[in-house]
Amino acid sequence: QVQLVESGGGLVQPGGSLKLSCAASGSIFKINGMGWYRQAPGKGRELVAFLTSGGSTNYADSVKGRFTISRDNAKNTTYLQMNSLKPEDTAVYYCNADLVGVMGGMDYWGKGTLVTVSS
Repeated sequence: QVQLVESGGGLVQPGGSLKLSCAASGSIFKINGMGWYRQAPGKGRELVAFLTSGGSTNYADSVKGRFTISRDNAKNTTYLQMNSLKPEDTAVYYCNADLVGVMGGMDYWGKGTLVTVSS
């Protein structure tokens, strides 16, 4: 059983920073990539950032230059450093992992962590 556990969400003022973490645990043979999606109230889930095992990154245009995704392979953990936060960044942020476990290759999701940007 694979689990993704996010942490680091919270309330921050506009212009502030937060760092999200997502740790993958369980029977994991290989991680092809990990990333972050978000879902704002009344909207669909959208990609924020994704980092492949080869080091390629993909960012939503709305966060380029403000957010940075990174990883610690030894800990099966990915991070999302969010700077210059805006009210429109308010959303539930979900961790996603494309990995190979005992069930084969699958996508896994965390339960989400709420980020609220407000004064």
